[in-house]
Amino acid sequence: MLEESIKAAVEAKRYEQIPDILSSSKGPYHNPNPFSFLSTFPENTSVKIVDEILQSFTPIRPRSRPRIAYSSLLSYSLQSSNPLPLALAILQRTLRSGCLPVPQTHLLLSTAWLERRSKSHSVSSILLEMQDIGYSPDCGTCNYLILSLCKVDQIDEAVNVLKGMVRAGCIPDLDSYALAAIRANKEIRRAIEVIEFLTNEGVHLGFECYELVLEGCLENRQFIFAGKLVIEMTKRGFIPYIRARQKVVEGLANIGEWELANAVRQRFAELKS
Repeated sequence: MLEESIKAAVEAKRYEQIPDILSSSKGPYHNPNPFSFLSTFPENTSVKIVDEILQSFTPIRPRSRPRIAYSSLLSYSLQSSNPLPLALAILQRTLRSGCLPVPQTHLLLSTAWLERRSKSHSVSSILLEMQDIGYSPDCGTCNYLILSLCKVDQIDEAVNVLKGMVRAGCIPDLDSYALAAIRANKEIRRAIEVIEFLTNEGVHLGFECYELVLEGCLENRQFIFAGKLVIEMTKRGFIPYIRARQKVVEGLANIGEWELANAVRQRFAELKS
């Protein structure tokens, strides 16, 4: 049996054999999970074994060779009785290898995360628990978590993770903002809240972030938000594209927001744009 072969490799600490054992079996997905036997060990022992397995995969080339092993380990951990922070460590190694988890990971990860958060744990404290097992939260891992939450329409919690990752020492990048996902859900207020929060936290936001939200405002005919946003953009030295500027002014005029429309027009004139 596949599980017995994996167990034998683990007992002999020949972890580097695991990718080949899995790839030589039929199909990329296995049921039952070939790592299910780990649940028979005490939690500290199973965590130590998984860590040793992950460490053994680091020198393997190509880096994607352990893809099936990463997927099986991640599935096993997410469906265990105490999935975090181990699942986050496995996810981190998976992403760093250049592999993408299977699609159902989004649901499993979101479920595990929300269950843990329901017990009144803060975002940053959960992320920092990775340090207890020898890992540290990073932007890529947080981004995947944010994306997973957005995919199951947990927008509020996605924003909470964004705030918490900053407090856990992870510097967000464009993917972290999940602004595209938020915009797709027509949560324009949330997108603007994200920008305001990050700005107040001293995180530098590039032109692309503002542009993304501005496009969302215009797509959803949120012209008042758009007007206020472009004024904020200009304060930071960002000038929207001419077509966007025209749409903002015209949109405000069409809904009778003449004062804001004039303020926007005047701001552009001051910048000689």
